[in-house]
Amino acid sequence: MAQPPHFDGLRAAVAYGDIARRVVLKLKYAGRPGTAETIAFHLRRHLPSDGASLLIPVPLHRWRIWKRGYNQSALIASALSKRSGIPAELDLLTRRKSTPPLKGLGRRERALAVRGAFHVAPERRAAIKGRAILLVDDVYTSVATANACAKALKKSGAGQVNILCWARVVAGQDR
Repeated sequence: MAQPPHFDGLRAAVAYGDIARRVVLKLKYAGRPGTAETIAFHLRRHLPSDGASLLIPVPLHRWRIWKRGYNQSALIASALSKRSGIPAELDLLTRRKSTPPLKGLGRRERALAVRGAFHVAPERRAAIKGRAILLVDDVYTSVATANACAKALKKSGAGQVNILCWARVVAGQDR
């Protein structure tokens, strides 16, 4: 691997397909935030056995939260925290710039779109120093978003960052 990702591992509950797509679309666009509980139920069995110490959702930009009404990854992280006992920090990692939808962009364009988008405030860095972080997301499509988040977390002192998501798009599929 010429350019290894900044994160240490990736786990997904399901492969992205028709059913996984319907579930996530209900959560994101149909105003069904309770779907996060169902997703968390299925994610719990994929928690790493070596012990994560903190759940952090992939953040949305404030304009997208305003439009949608909530951050679907934060809902999943909260529900998973209740089920697992692992604390969740919903606002530790922030998205400081709005990014365009990544669908249809190539690998390089995706990476450029999210470059510098994620941030941990200096006064919050002590909360993650040396800790094993589980970055929670709904769908893992490409390395771009997860990599940018993991880079910001590790730059801020995280010891390890693993990705935990509901569905993973596999080669040859499109969102």
